[in-house]
Amino acid sequence: MDRLPAVVVVGGAGYIGSHMVRMLADQGYRPVVVDNLATGHADAVGGAELHLGQLGDRAFMGAVLRSAQPRCVMHFAASSLVGESMSQPGKYWRNNLVQTLDLLDTMLEHGVRQFIFSSTAATYGNPVEVPIPEHHPTRPINPYGHSKLAVEHALQDYGQAHGLRSISLRYFNAAGAHPDGSLGERHEPETHLIPLVLQVASGRRAFVSRFGSDHATPDGSCLRDYIHVQDLCAAHLAALRRLDAGAPTGVYNLGTGRGHSVNEVVEAARRVTGHPIPVRDDPPRAGDPPVLVADAAKARAELGWTPQYEDLDTIIADAWQWERKLQAQRAA
Repeated sequence: MDRLPAVVVVGGAGYIGSHMVRMLADQGYRPVVVDNLATGHADAVGGAELHLGQLGDRAFMGAVLRSAQPRCVMHFAASSLVGESMSQPGKYWRNNLVQTLDLLDTMLEHGVRQFIFSSTAATYGNPVEVPIPEHHPTRPINPYGHSKLAVEHALQDYGQAHGLRSISLRYFNAAGAHPDGSLGERHEPETHLIPLVLQVASGRRAFVSRFGSDHATPDGSCLRDYIHVQDLCAAHLAALRRLDAGAPTGVYNLGTGRGHSVNEVVEAARRVTGHPIPVRDDPPRAGDPPVLVADAAKARAELGWTPQYEDLDTIIADAWQWERKLQAQRAA
């Protein structure tokens, strides 16, 4: 019988989830993946156990938890497109909050009381302080951020009432791909800047849009904190070990603490790929803060976490390797 400690990874066939599954397996855990494949890919989980279904399906999740007997559940299965959340708020409240509450109740029924939640910098809304610390006011400006913050509040209440211990990790801008070229972003539609820029370099797109060039930043374009997906996963692993050691419920930012502008990302991509990357100026997007940069000192101090892939060229080079692989597969 397999005695490796099990971790259930909901959304484990998606971009960040699949990297987490790989890292858990590499670190001596037994990842058990739950995914409905709405945005995930079955081939991304490698040889991990995969269960197709909804995290809010109590009977289905109960069977998975009975079989796996995990020490923890990691949640990567949210809907996460800000624009879509504005036009379809019901989808975001149902998937991100209601289904998560069903999952938490099922966990309690089966004695699983450790939970790691993928949260977001969108819980902060428009920043009043940069870099943004965890004690910054949480005033989301879209249903996506609202739904994520609601789960964070629920986790506090579940901890008080039921002894569920959780760690919520507020991501800034996830980027990059596995350094060996085997995993990366495959979103449809793609909304993240770095893969969009690289799709221009590979010929899949004619240009990349720059939403505003007159923001209150050094070069006028928006500034964001890009964190390599491997560093994100390493923080989850550190959170898991912290929960295993008996730590209480907590919230942590995940970022590098350094911002890169849209212009800097485009220039870095030109440098890494050797391709011209045309840029089209489009109007600023409503509710798009000029600067979003994390203060991640708490994660460094309490989780013992240090990003290993902070260099922007490294992040882009790993993503470029993945984009070229996708292009080769399409051409085959």
